[in-house]
Amino acid sequence: MKARPMGPATLLLAMITGCSSVGPNYHRPATPQPSAYTAHDPQSLPAAVAMPAQQLVQGQRLEEAWWQMFKSPAINAIVQQAWRNNPGLKAASYSLAEAQERVAVSKAARQPQVDMTADVGRSRYGAEFLGPMVKPPPFTYFSLGPTVSYALDYTGGLARSVEQQQAWVEFQHQQLKAAHLAVTGEAVILAIKVAALQAQIAGVKTLLQDDQERLNLVQSALAAGSMTQLDKLQADQLRIHDSSRLPALQEALGQSQDALAILLGQVPSQASWPKIEWAVLALPAQVPLGLPSELAHHRPDILAAEAQLHAATAAVGVATSRLYPQITLQANFSQQSTTPSQIFSSASEAWGLAGGLVAPIFDGGRLRRERQAAIDAMQALASHYQQTVLTAFAQVADNLQNLQHDAEAAEIQDHAQGVASQTLSLQEQRQKNGATDRLNVLEARYQVHQLDVQTLQWQSQRLQDTVQLFLALGGNADLNPHP
Repeated sequence: MKARPMGPATLLLAMITGCSSVGPNYHRPATPQPSAYTAHDPQSLPAAVAMPAQQLVQGQRLEEAWWQMFKSPAINAIVQQAWRNNPGLKAASYSLAEAQERVAVSKAARQPQVDMTADVGRSRYGAEFLGPMVKPPPFTYFSLGPTVSYALDYTGGLARSVEQQQAWVEFQHQQLKAAHLAVTGEAVILAIKVAALQAQIAGVKTLLQDDQERLNLVQSALAAGSMTQLDKLQADQLRIHDSSRLPALQEALGQSQDALAILLGQVPSQASWPKIEWAVLALPAQVPLGLPSELAHHRPDILAAEAQLHAATAAVGVATSRLYPQITLQANFSQQSTTPSQIFSSASEAWGLAGGLVAPIFDGGRLRRERQAAIDAMQALASHYQQTVLTAFAQVADNLQNLQHDAEAAEIQDHAQGVASQTLSLQEQRQKNGATDRLNVLEARYQVHQLDVQTLQWQSQRLQDTVQLFLALGGNADLNPHP
């Protein structure tokens, strides 16, 4: 991507044609073209805990409104609320608008510049103009007229500047898309967390009801002499243990609710959003993966890194153009008079044409160092782009593996829950037949409720990891808000 200064013949041709641009031309970097995200991409993830098996669909892009795949009207409303009110999205929107205005500024520099000048002053000529024996008196003069100037962009430096600003517009556009995707994903994840934590708190409270019933039965048996003080202490210890789980869950719920409020642009103490029903949430049955070879062409952070590289490549051309003479053409027309009443007469007309050239001769090596610095920055961003691409592939692979492990763990949890439910049914039947007592039934029911709480944790994690995979794939959120 390095460019050398033009030779004399090339320089002369460029000055005549005015259509050459120094510096390297930008070309999209090569990206990896793997056939899979992991060594062995799974085709499906097993069903577990009342959740469907997830089919991984290669070559299919995500839906634009991918968050609707979770079947929660509350989440849909929360996402829309985040789009409207999130401060970070608004800031990214205005950054894009600023970059677009700077393109207009850089384009204007390539056009002729017309200024109107008006002067009034007091002056006196030297003796050599009127003769040695004449002492010229001072006089007042008036001048009014337009001046036109034009920078001859024979090296294409101004064109490269426009190209650089346009690349920054693309960078800000992709930054906005990345922020949009991040806000959407965070809103969905926080909504899932809030609903799951609320369900877990309700589950622990159910456990505490079991604990209290067990403790009451043990106390009655102790009074009847069929149980010991040790049995009572053990029952009380279990109740205390389960009670201690509530503060951590309530703390996590409060933190998630506060984070969601901030995401929605609200003060936590005044935050409001639709109630999120845990029972309504659904695990997406199909997970579109897209083609690995296309990941770099639609993930916003990769496209933002590419735009940065494009801007840096154009900056090399801008720095290179400064090594050559800068040529400015100028024309002016004015009305000049020593009295205001005569300023618009034909005798007061004056005009001029001029061409100016500023050529660097000695600057202590500053311009060449600036050009080399621009080249180094371009090379650094080329490496940054490659790192961003590799990181993106790693994130997709990690999240695919996380989903695989979530499904395997949930399958084991599902089996354990089935065994516990069967045990409870048998114990309840035995109690009806008089073969066991209420305490054994309570123990079996406690195990079912305990596994219910654990199941909620696995389900929540599986839903969140699905969202993380959608984010790693780049989402498909093109519905960007505007300032």
